[in-house]
Amino acid sequence: MTKTAMIAILGRPNVGKSTLTNALVGEKIAIVSHKPQTTRNRICGIFSRGETQFVVMDTPGFHKPRTKLGDYMVGVVEESVADVDAAFLLVEPIANIGQQEEALLAQMKAARVPAVLVINKIDTVEKEELLSVIACYSKAHDFAAVVPISAKTGEGVEALIDEAEKFARPGPHLFPEDSVTDQPERQIMAEIIREKLLWCLDREVPHGTAVEITRFSERDDGIIDLDATIYCEKSSHKGIIIGKHGDMLKKISTMARTDCERFMGTKVYLQTWVKVKENWRDSDFLIRNFGYQ
Repeated sequence: MTKTAMIAILGRPNVGKSTLTNALVGEKIAIVSHKPQTTRNRICGIFSRGETQFVVMDTPGFHKPRTKLGDYMVGVVEESVADVDAAFLLVEPIANIGQQEEALLAQMKAARVPAVLVINKIDTVEKEELLSVIACYSKAHDFAAVVPISAKTGEGVEALIDEAEKFARPGPHLFPEDSVTDQPERQIMAEIIREKLLWCLDREVPHGTAVEITRFSERDDGIIDLDATIYCEKSSHKGIIIGKHGDMLKKISTMARTDCERFMGTKVYLQTWVKVKENWRDSDFLIRNFGYQ
């Protein structure tokens, strides 16, 4: 009998939601970086165990929004809680509940969604320290289970899948058996480029960027031609992204092309341009135009 479990992964920025999504799926389908607020859209990761198909939703980090894009990201989190079988609240191994976690717990309670407390980054602390973290959160919410993990090393991930299976419902699978994500290939390519911007650039510059794929075509021999436009909010940021003699843009493009080829399994010819769209993060039209809808 086929079953399906839809799980939302919730947490504050930079807690490891995308790393966990990739670990569960067994393939990189969500971009990761050391900077907060990397994820902007809800991304579905899809994998199966036996007759059960799991659909895990990587969501933006819950934060206090400062732009219309931020409002959109917070809205994505709130909507994700409403239509799942269970939620994973991903937290760091710290015996303190912050405002973000309190807000997410309130949302889960309001939606009456079963919650699993997932304590991430256990490779960074002594195991004894986890007891105080579990005690702290257990006082605040009646969790269906508590699972300590390291999304980075994979420790505890199989135990987390065991817990997720308890929420599976009988019914047909939602996606074809070979699916790993619901994202179109164009969106994945755009996200890969944006990931490299986050890794290569500092301060506020990468958070003010968006990537639009303007051409995605496949030749008869399987080679993919990919044209991408990187948008930033200031002329000074454009200069930083391009770099001296174009060195930074070349570095970003080379790193992105390597990952695009790895994902697509074929050679990719990538061309990139940089344009300025001032304050696009506060433009409803541009936010929708860049795929945040």
